[in-house]
Amino acid sequence: MKLSIVMPVYNEKATLRTILDKVLAVPFEKEVIVVNDCSTDGTSVILDEYAARPEVTILTQDRNRGKGAALRTGFAVVTGDIVIIQDADLEYDPAEYGNLIQPILDNKADVVYGSRFMGGPRRVLYYWHSVANRFLTTISNMLTNLNLTDMETCYKVFRSEVVRKIAIRSERFGVEPELTAKVARLDARVYEVPISYSGRKYSEGKKIGWKDALSAFFHIVHYRFFD
Repeated sequence: MKLSIVMPVYNEKATLRTILDKVLAVPFEKEVIVVNDCSTDGTSVILDEYAARPEVTILTQDRNRGKGAALRTGFAVVTGDIVIIQDADLEYDPAEYGNLIQPILDNKADVVYGSRFMGGPRRVLYYWHSVANRFLTTISNMLTNLNLTDMETCYKVFRSEVVRKIAIRSERFGVEPELTAKVARLDARVYEVPISYSGRKYSEGKKIGWKDALSAFFHIVHYRFFD
């Protein structure tokens, strides 16, 4: 099966080469769709170094619009059988793609979430972030009737036909609960697998904050009742 790896990028020049090299090294047939969300830090210069690679497609947003908008742009051009979301930092390890796609290859799942809370190794960081993640996951589970352990994970993997049935409306990080609500509405078969997690500090470039947590709560409710 061919993998389509969709990578939103905004001001990640410090990690971009490393993560792209890791993704390109995974031993699967693949296309890497990088969506540059109007970066201003030199990210574009680094992407130019990869533009000639036949498995790399670089798309550029006309303005900074957020992760949801970048995923919408990337999903529109995927050609693979399985779609994987990959952040452009080093918090998530592409070496785990094999474990992530296995339930789909075994025809047990249509969607797979990589969970940071199922026992994999993880960097010890912010306590209140983990509380917020679990709270948002619980509220999402209550409204979708799924029993996920990590709704906010980056590693969401889909059969491509599932992606084609989802119209992303969120512009920013609200895309995580939106995708979950719409996967639940499709009655897709969902699996979770444990993943490692090497979280970073704000001083290392982490972007998501408490305002995004409040927004996620709003999106959980909105996409359950009003979308």
